[in-house]
Amino acid sequence: MFDIKSFFKREVEKKLINVDDYIFMPERVEMEIEGGLLNCVLNSDGRVDIFYSKDGVTEVGSASRKHPFTAFEKELYHGIYDDVINDLIKEVDKIIDSTSKYFRRSQSLPFTASITSQPADTNKF
Repeated sequence: MFDIKSFFKREVEKKLINVDDYIFMPERVEMEIEGGLLNCVLNSDGRVDIFYSKDGVTEVGSASRKHPFTAFEKELYHGIYDDVINDLIKEVDKIIDSTSKYFRRSQSLPFTASITSQPADTNKF
């Protein structure tokens, strides 16, 4: 799914702080939060990818590096990316709490598509 808000936000942040001039050491920070697994990844190009998974549902967000001269873990501890993390948690919880009007847990879904025993006649036309 393409997130237009994150795209525009990333472009504006690139104009404010040109992180393209820096090469970062990739880092990963994982932690459990609100019953799910939060995974924050700093890429070498300065992009921060944030993954939140709970009950088999995963949502992904992205942000630009805010303070290139500050340690990545320190940025996380000071809540620099909390807005992105809050959005991800809300989206995952919204998906978990919703139900389908077409599929119910009491129905069992077929494992494979049904195939007819007779081959299709190609000479019909």
